[in-house]
Amino acid sequence: MGTGSGHTVSIGDIGVVDGMMHIGDEAMFEQFLDQARARGVNDVVAISSNPAETTERYGIRSIARFGLTGSRDEMLARANLVLAGDLPADDPAHETLDAIAAARRVVVTGAGNLASTWPVHIIEHWLIAMLADRAGVPFVITGQTLGPELTASDAALLSEMLDTAALVGVREGASFRLADTLGVPEELLSQQVDDASFLAIDRPTPDPGSSPYCLVSLSTHVGAADKDAFQGAVAALLDDIAARGLDIVFLAHFGPIDGDPLRGDVVMHEAVRTRMTAPSLVEPTGTSTEAAWLARRASLVVSSRYHPAVFAAAAGVPTLGIAVDEYTTVKLTGALGAFGQSGVISSAELLAGEAPAAVARVRAEGGTRGNPEKSRMWWDRVVGD
Repeated sequence: MGTGSGHTVSIGDIGVVDGMMHIGDEAMFEQFLDQARARGVNDVVAISSNPAETTERYGIRSIARFGLTGSRDEMLARANLVLAGDLPADDPAHETLDAIAAARRVVVTGAGNLASTWPVHIIEHWLIAMLADRAGVPFVITGQTLGPELTASDAALLSEMLDTAALVGVREGASFRLADTLGVPEELLSQQVDDASFLAIDRPTPDPGSSPYCLVSLSTHVGAADKDAFQGAVAALLDDIAARGLDIVFLAHFGPIDGDPLRGDVVMHEAVRTRMTAPSLVEPTGTSTEAAWLARRASLVVSSRYHPAVFAAAAGVPTLGIAVDEYTTVKLTGALGAFGQSGVISSAELLAGEAPAAVARVRAEGGTRGNPEKSRMWWDRVVGD
């Protein structure tokens, strides 16, 4: 989908800042870039939190985000200044404005958290949609979760953004129903698996050894659960899994690639490891393709994060998702359900000791590898000319 010659602008939540890598968002962008290039779309301009790092990582031109910081009101005020063109001559947003105005298409891929919990994504994507609409540039949305938490004001911005879209791709049934409620026409709305489900692996990857293993990825966010009790329950679960013949391997999906090692998911992982009696291994946070390979090669995945479940379920790997609130329940249920799995438990069920039985169930049921054909057809619509 395009308007002729010119570049494609893409916005995700990419760019390594302060040495912290967020594998899931980078994976979604990387898959978009791979699919665009496979269809002859080679001139991609990425909007990034760290343009220099993104340019080095992917070999493409990268430009800055719009500088939406502070409270929601402050972010919205900045967005309206950008829309009004009331910016100083040296404001870095001018480069991004010019890139959108001259694009053949604008694609949202990644940062799939369009909920009031993170208003910056709603406001930023709304701003980009308004700019693209003003310039007559097709605006395409792919790989998104909508809600479930939405204030009235955020729902209004989301509705206005969706109203400009040439295509809308969402990841779960709940998001599909919400988009339908917000008035997205049936012919423009599609429920897809996550963009990174079939990320290609063509680079050297780490190898935790030849023994069968359970890959573990845990966010520090535990919702309303007591964190110490949560960590103890996960440790007990992993000890049980180890006793049944699997090595335990930890991989931080939001973790440091340099500097202080005790940041991001590593903090939770180390807290769990100290409570375990079984030995465990740690794989360092690396690239998206390395993370996908580790998940696809595992015998079991246990995760409170989203993309380990996506990578694993798409490859037919039995997966236990630990949901800690309504948002993570929607995402993990959607990620596993897209590939015929249903192994999502709540933090309350974890603390009640129900996780070992859930693991036994998901391992007995097994998994089925996903079929990438529908995904290929979707990418044809997103970046095909």
